[in-house]
Amino acid sequence: MRRAGRATVLLVVLGAVLAVLGTGTAQAAGYRYWSFWEGSGSGWAYATQGPSLVRPDDGSVQGFRFAVSADSQDAAKPRRSPGFAEICAHTPAASGAKRIALVIDPGTAADAPDGETPPAPRTACARVPEDASSADALASVAKPLRYGSDALLCAISGYPASGCGEQVTGDGDAGGRTADASAPTSAGVTAGGHGPDGGGPSAGVLVGVAAVLLLGIAAVAQARRRRG
Repeated sequence: MRRAGRATVLLVVLGAVLAVLGTGTAQAAGYRYWSFWEGSGSGWAYATQGPSLVRPDDGSVQGFRFAVSADSQDAAKPRRSPGFAEICAHTPAASGAKRIALVIDPGTAADAPDGETPPAPRTACARVPEDASSADALASVAKPLRYGSDALLCAISGYPASGCGEQVTGDGDAGGRTADASAPTSAGVTAGGHGPDGGGPSAGVLVGVAAVLLLGIAAVAQARRRRG
């Protein structure tokens, strides 16, 4: 009977912990930002370096997509397939320069900040010096660009008009916090790094789990005393 009672208490505690963790996952926050992609014949790959660090070769295709993403694993890709020949068909090669095909996808209305409408996706062929970076290529065809204090790429061609890597809750509401040193990052959307890379339970969720565990331990101890 004692074993059965303890097992019941432990199952209740485990169920409560899983419920708390499930709630944290359902409300996991994402970040609204421009992600950076590299195109090839097989499609888009999330860039492992920031656009200021990448020195693409002539004939490369680079993509930028604005969306709400929790991290690089679920980041939305540009909605147009990379195709250098089509994008740069009317931009002839030139000595001492290279051509970079760019796909700029401002995303959907669902990802847009309140009061803003995303412009239509577009492509451009940047002809830049041979040592130019992806950031240089973007700047040559998509001004004005806007960067944050941490060199985070905030806007392309003026979109969005405000905000920069703000945190968005699971229901799509902005949390009002911009990406800064406290927001985890991975490589890509900043001048030398990438976009905010959230994920995992929040501090509040972990505190809740700890509280449930303490209550469970207390319940087990009390049951032992009663049976003793």
